[in-house]
Order: sequence, then C-alpha cells, then structure tokens
Amino acid sequence: MKGPKTVYICAECQYKSPKWMGKCPNCGAWNSFAEDVEETPAAPAPAAKRASMIPSGEHRTVRFEELEMPEYLRQRTGLGELDRVLGGGLVGGSVVLLSGEPGIGKSTLLMQICDALGDTRRVLYVSGEESGGQLKLRARRLGIVGKNLYILTETNIENILREADRAKPEVIIIDSIQTVYSTGVSSAPGSVTQVREAALTLINKAKGEGISVILVGHVNKEGSIAGPKVLEHMVDAVLYFEGERQQAYRIIRAIKNRYGPTNEIGVFEMTDRGLEEVENPSEMLMSGRPRGISGNCAVCTLEGTRPLIAEIQALVTQTAFPAPRRTTNGIDYNRMCLIIAVLEKRLGLKFWQSDVYLNVIGGLRLDEPASDVSVAMALISSMTDRVVPDDLIAIGELGLAGECRAVANLEQRVKEAARLGFAQAVVPFRNLEKRKPDIPGIRLIPIKGIYETLNLLQKQK
Repeated sequence: MKGPKTVYICAECQYKSPKWMGKCPNCGAWNSFAEDVEETPAAPAPAAKRASMIPSGEHRTVRFEELEMPEYLRQRTGLGELDRVLGGGLVGGSVVLLSGEPGIGKSTLLMQICDALGDTRRVLYVSGEESGGQLKLRARRLGIVGKNLYILTETNIENILREADRAKPEVIIIDSIQTVYSTGVSSAPGSVTQVREAALTLINKAKGEGISVILVGHVNKEGSIAGPKVLEHMVDAVLYFEGERQQAYRIIRAIKNRYGPTNEIGVFEMTDRGLEEVENPSEMLMSGRPRGISGNCAVCTLEGTRPLIAEIQALVTQTAFPAPRRTTNGIDYNRMCLIIAVLEKRLGLKFWQSDVYLNVIGGLRLDEPASDVSVAMALISSMTDRVVPDDLIAIGELGLAGECRAVANLEQRVKEAARLGFAQAVVPFRNLEKRKPDIPGIRLIPIKGIYETLNLLQKQK
C-alpha cells in the first residue's frame, strides 16, 4: 500500500497541487496554498457509521407544503451588544464562528458569556490553548463563579465528543478550532484538512442534537480567518472582533448571520473587570471632540440598523518632498484618493503639493459612501484653514463630477444627529425632492454638489 504524500491545498477553493504555487490557477488567489498530507483512501466506513453523520429524519424527500416552520429558541448571552449582533441571542443548534487578532479579548468575552449562560444552561468550555489553572485565574479576575460551567483541556475531536456525550451540555465553546485535530487525518493540527474535518464533526453534532456551538478562529497576517475559506460558509454566523489593542474600545461585527441581520455591530469597552457594553456609542465616539479647529467634520453612518455619529479628522500640510504622502486610518485609501482627485479637479485645490492625513476617531471603519461629503469637507477645511461649524454634520455620497448623490435612511441619520445636539445637517438635495422630513431642533441644508459646501465654512479666528 502506498504511503502518505504531501500536497498543497488552496484555502479559498480547495484546489490541490503537488507543489506550492504563488497563485492558484483555479480561483486566482495569491499565497493561498497550505501544505497538507494526503493518505491513500482506506476502505469505506460501515453504513451505520456513515449514516450517523447525517441528522436523523432529514434524509428523505418531502413536499414543500409539508415542511414545518421550526421555532428557533434564542438564549440571551448576558451581553446586550452581542445579542444585538446575533439577532436576539444564541440560537439552539446554531454554530457561530468568532474571530479576532491575538490579545483582542476573545477569551475574556467567552468567559463572560459562560457566566451568563450558566444560570440557565449547561456549558462546556473546551480549551486547546490554555490550562484549567489559567482559565480559573482569568475567571477570578473577572469575578466569574462558573455555575454549570465545565472545563475540558483537550484537542482531540474524538475525546471532545466523548466528554460532550457524558456531560450533555447545551452550549459548547471551542477555543480554538485551529488546535483541534482528528486521529483519522494524518496532517498536522491547524491544516486545511484538519480544520475542515473538525468543524464538520462539530456542526453535525450541533444540528443533530440542538446544541449551540461557538468556535474561535485565529486570524492570519492578512486579517482574514485562518484555515479554509469554506469554514465561513459551513457555519451559521461569522463574527469579527475588532479594535486596537492600545485602545479600550472593541467592536463585534457580523458579516454573516442566518438568524439575524448582517453588518450589525456591538461596541464594548475593555476594563480591568472585563468587557463592558457601550450602549450609546455615538456619544463615546464624539467625546473629546475639539471645538473651533479646522479639518474636523462629523458624519452619521449606518452599521446594520444602528446609526452612529463619527468624527472625521483631516490634516493637510505642505510637503518638502517631490512625492506627497497619503495616510488614512478608518477609511479606504483608494476612496480617499478619489475624493482628493475630485476636489483638485472641481475646486482647483492643490493637494499635489501637500501631505494628507485622514483619521476616523475611535477605531471605527467607515465603508459606506455616505461619508464622502464629510470627508471632503474635512479636507477642504484643513486645506483652506476654514472651520466647519461645530453644530454641523454632513451626509452624502460624492460623484466624480462633484455632485452630491442621495443616501438611504436619511431620516434615521438626521434623528440621531438631532439627538446628540447638532443644529445643522448637510444632506443631498435629491433626498428632499419627494419628502422633506420634519425633525425638530435641526435645520436641513440641501446641496447639489461639492461647490456649495464652501459657503458653509467659517474663517479661522
């Protein structure tokens, strides 16, 4: 019988190659090949063993009219911000993948979840990276008692399933999925094959027995989840735990959720007592905002269903080098270059003679185009040294011709701005053509293009 051989598998599309390649010929991804060991296929498993991987009662054809609507029971995790991201709580039988950079606070978050779920449910915490003593030390620091919490330090998937059958938990937490391995696969733990097989086994157990499973995933140097890309397609929800380790604030973002909305975020603050919820992130993001300073403008962005007021700061300074520097934090670099090009072409501002620095306060990342006008006004303000009024907020998408395009959910954004004390709101003219929202306490300033924003800036005193 032939022995095992080394192959290279693409993490994006599972394409196999006998040698490493920089670019996958199947999907075109770069640096996606990972080394793996492939054995000669053994004899097929008995029918009974193969059938046990499929949930009972779901392997026959039924008419669509005969299907019953399942009632998904949700369990509160004890953290309202996390429940908001999940769509109301942890669904029974669901599999959630939680990823984040090392040291961001994933294990702290999981211990707090265990403490809240332990009041009504039995939780099994499987740790493949820390000992029981280390978990106990963290729990004592956080003030967690650990009622109905069972700890298992194991990385073998067969032993994990055996202990789960004995403890009969209602929630299983795996920290992390990259450390779990199966003896039936000869490759090293963390490889594409091992991660896929371990995740598939846990997903089948969750679906077959109605157990909620939370998987912790590592993040590679590119910022994506380590392991095969198919892992994100297999689970029910994918959550990203974001934030700078030097800052106190953390953001949980849902990029996939079969039981709730996507692109929802939850905001937390890291303290010495663990993660604390930030119920009003807009006030947090706007705290400490300077007054009467050029290069500063506020914007209201939507994260899922939640409106957030963010502060955009721009610094334009003359450069002594032939190639000016462009630096951005929280806004896409190419989007910033596009806005700068529009301002140079339409307004005649000479950004090519200056270094440009752009920053979003609080570690928030703005992805939607509705922040274009606010970015443009901050850049114009810093270039001309004219101040954007402190009580003014700008909302709108900017086109290549300098026009201001309409945005979605304008009334919801303006209401959030009025709640935080803004008296003026720059909005797209086309949003007010059909219906002008009547919101007390705030004046709407419709604009058709970027040219009209020049009259709104005040001279520096």
